[in-house]
Amino acid sequence: MEYLEFELPIKELQDQLEKCQIIGEESDVDVTETCKKIEKKLAETKKDIYKNLSAWQRVQLSRHPNRPYTLDHINALCGDSFLELHGDRNVKDDKAMIGGLGKIGDQTFMFIGQQKGYNTKTRQYRNFGMSNPEGYRKALRLMKSAEKFGIPVVTLIDTPGAYPGLEAEERGQGEAIARNILEMSRLKVPIIAIVIGEGASGGALGIGVGDRVLMLENAWYSVISPENCSSILWRSWDQKEQAAEALKLTATDAKRLKVVDSIIKEPLGGAHSDREATFLAVKKAIETNYKDLKNLSPKEMVKQRMEKYLAMGVFKG
Repeated sequence: MEYLEFELPIKELQDQLEKCQIIGEESDVDVTETCKKIEKKLAETKKDIYKNLSAWQRVQLSRHPNRPYTLDHINALCGDSFLELHGDRNVKDDKAMIGGLGKIGDQTFMFIGQQKGYNTKTRQYRNFGMSNPEGYRKALRLMKSAEKFGIPVVTLIDTPGAYPGLEAEERGQGEAIARNILEMSRLKVPIIAIVIGEGASGGALGIGVGDRVLMLENAWYSVISPENCSSILWRSWDQKEQAAEALKLTATDAKRLKVVDSIIKEPLGGAHSDREATFLAVKKAIETNYKDLKNLSPKEMVKQRMEKYLAMGVFKG
């Protein structure tokens, strides 16, 4: 188990508890009371830390190396029913953007999302979850196929941003993202978008338009990352914590600003601390929201989606 800097008090107590249990197992000394006291203090410390997280600490949790990624969610939701589809039929298959058909119960969904790597080799293979234009064009191809066969779409957002390389710009990165936003706004099947980790900039928006946009509790969603915001405003990454607060990027902020529709609660300690509970919460959220959307006519659904996005940013003086 890896611990973040603010989780070190939890690590210390966890280590104490393990040592206490080992002493109890390897000797005749009764350490039951001591273990109980440490367990109680550990529970209180966890509650105190995770109930009072700053915006920057939530950003750190969203990047936790043990946090479940898109394929983890899909495999947990669909099991063996997931069939991955490849390529944009134009350039190549973007490994940072994955998609395919899968079933939750008896209902088939088209799943699309960014995939990060688990180690150096897979991170390079997945381009750190940063898609090229062909990734967004692959996503659009799959969405149009879903529309053709009346299959609802679920997108899982987890990216530090679209790939900013020269070759990506030459192949039309901005146009690919803009095209996706346009086409998703008028797609005639239900779209449920879920921010499961990092939701940065146009990279997230390229698959982020939906009838329902949901966010995991410790995910973040913003026009820019705190580090990049800090480097632009203060010419250094040192102010990233201040930038994270100013950007209003947490799930609570996004819900209050009506950028997202609802928040999916995570287990205490983050999604990685109890993966099964996280997968169950995501599954329940998809099923609940699809139930609300499935009986709408395509015309009514697109109308509601358009109205939702046109209302964003509107305020009364």
